[in-house]
This record gives sequence, C-alpha cells and structure tokens, in this order.
Amino acid sequence: MGVREARRARGAVAALFFANGALYANVVPRFPDLKAELGLTNTAFGSAIGAYGLGALVLGLFGGVLVGRWGSRRVAWVSSVAIAANVVLIGLAPTWLALAAVLAVAGALDSFADIGANAHGLRVERLYGRSILNSLHGLWSVGAVAGGAMGAAAAGLDVPVATHLAVVAVGFAAFAVLVSRLLLPGPDPAAPPAAVGGLRLGIARGVLAFGLIAAMAQIMEDATAAWGSVYLQDELGAAAAVGGLGFIALQSTQTVGRLFGDRVVTRFGDRAVARAGAALAGVAMAVALAAGGIAITIVAFGLVGAGIGTLIPAGMRGADALLPNGMGLMLVGTVLRVALFVVPPVVGVVADASSLRTGLLVIPLAAAVILVLSPALGRRGAVSGAAR
Repeated sequence: MGVREARRARGAVAALFFANGALYANVVPRFPDLKAELGLTNTAFGSAIGAYGLGALVLGLFGGVLVGRWGSRRVAWVSSVAIAANVVLIGLAPTWLALAAVLAVAGALDSFADIGANAHGLRVERLYGRSILNSLHGLWSVGAVAGGAMGAAAAGLDVPVATHLAVVAVGFAAFAVLVSRLLLPGPDPAAPPAAVGGLRLGIARGVLAFGLIAAMAQIMEDATAAWGSVYLQDELGAAAAVGGLGFIALQSTQTVGRLFGDRVVTRFGDRAVARAGAALAGVAMAVALAAGGIAITIVAFGLVGAGIGTLIPAGMRGADALLPNGMGLMLVGTVLRVALFVVPPVVGVVADASSLRTGLLVIPLAAAVILVLSPALGRRGAVSGAAR
C-alpha cells in the first residue's frame, strides 16, 4: 500500500467521521418541533429518545459481526448511508411508537457506523505508523457542531422538519458514497491466533480494561452535559446564560485535544498521555468542587475536556489490537454504553440524597479509575507501519 493510497483513505475515513457526527446532530435541534408535531408529553418524548440508547446497546452488539463478515470499509460507508435514510424516517414519524422505533434503529446504525469507521481508521493508522485516530474523533466533534448549527438554523428559519432532514440526508448519503471509493481496498487483516481461539482470560481482562477507560472518559463528558448547567445555576447561582458555559468549555477543549493529540500520543504513548490527562481532569474538578466558584468550575470543566480528549481513542486502539475486525471495538462500546445507563441516574440519586456537588465527585472518581487501569494502555512505539 503506497503513501498516496494511505493518505486518500485517511481523508475518506475522516470525511465519514465528520458526516456521522453531523447527521444525527441535525436532528437534535428539531426535537422540540418533533415533540410538538406529535403532541407528546415530556415523559413520552423522553422515553422515545431513550429508545436510541437501547438500540445502540442491544443491536450494537452485532456491529463486530458485521465488520468480521463484510469488512470495515463496507460497514463504514453503508452504515453512514443507512443513518442518512433513517434520519428521513425520523422526520416523517407519525406516532410515538414510530418515532421510538426509528430512534432505536438510529442508535443501532450509529453503533455499526462507529465500529466500522473506527476499525477502518485504525487500519489506516497502522499504515501511517503513528497515531491518527484522535484527529478522526476530533473531526466527528467538528461534524457534530456543524450539524447542530445546521439544525438550529433550519429551526430558526421554520423549515419543515421533514424537508430539512430529507435534504440533509440526501446530501450526506451522496457524500458517503463518493468518499467510499477512496477507502482502503480488500479485506481487513486477519485476526491473530490468540483472538481466533476465543476470548482468553488475558484478552478478556484487557478488553474490559480498555472498555472501562473509554467509559470513564465518556462518563466525565456526560456528567458535565447532564448536570453541569444545573450545578452552575442551582448550586453556584450562575445566570442562565452562564450555565451552559461549562459544557461548551469541555466540548471545545476536548475537540482541540483530539485534533492535536495525535502528535503527543505518537511521541509519549497512550499510557503516559492517559495518566497525565486523567490526573489533570481529576485534580481540576476536585479543586473546583472544593472551591465552589463559578469561574473556577467553568475552567475545570475545560480542563476535564482537555484531559479526556484522547482517552476513548486510546481504549479503542488497545481493544482493536487484542481483538481486531471490529470485535474489540464492539465490546468496548458495550462496556461504555452500559456504564452510561448506570451512572447518570446514580448521580441524580446522590444529588437528591446529599447535593449535586457530591454527585459530581463521579468525575474525579472516574479519573482515578483511569489512573488505576492505565498500565493496560500501550507505551510509545506501539503503533507500527510505514506511510507518513
């Protein structure tokens, strides 16, 4: 495989990451319109949205099987096209049941696309011989921001939901088909003998460790998304306009960390970067929770984002090295999603029993778990290959 083909494939898989981030993000700003059009209560609409996570958790288990059967190239771009088609159905859903069903399918398709794109991105990364996965995840974040902006603009212009989502779907589906021609040809590399023989104990422990590392990073992000604004406003007395700055700070620094984290990971390795990032996130949030100021808390959320930016790609890279062809990625995604079902309600229970400040201790605790599990991650030089 030549340098030119590797670079083309990197550009193509990066485009799929961007498209996957942008597609569903177009839907999110239209949620109020969908809720109003269907006349749903908050409970009914919330349960329909919950179907997304259920579909991702249950049906996403088949993502590794699909990659093993059809290859990461085909799963990556076909899943993107299928997501686009499903976005159209979200806009056309006539009832609560139909909306819940298409959102469950959306969650499953997102899992398939996630596994396929990451598996192919790691295949390209091995050709480069250095980390590129962080920047791919950074482009997903950029796509999510762009998609959210598109959806917000469409809502502000009163574009009908079905029309808006149909136009977006056609555009991104055509985009996915176009770039698919530049992905790496041929089958994915065969799994090593240790993986072919089944989940041996060492492999099982390793994949679990990688899944927990990724899950802890996602928990820190989602704890900020779900509770950051509430904490700033209700417990620290921040104005409504300031309440969202914590999550904005985290997303911004996380995106920057991903876009520029590859050089750091290539030089120092996933293990050292994870330790430094987890320590930064954990200490910053612990200090902010102890101090209780608005400004220091917003800064701390930003430092959390900077600290966790490379952690999910690190977990995926490690799992794929143990179980390639999407199986390791599928298992990491399953551990991650299970943790996300359990932790947010726990934070709420703790907040009701004590305070939200106590509940947000989950962030430094998650950072501590990463520090404990960090020896499982690779050292410098773990990525091998030739293309530059």
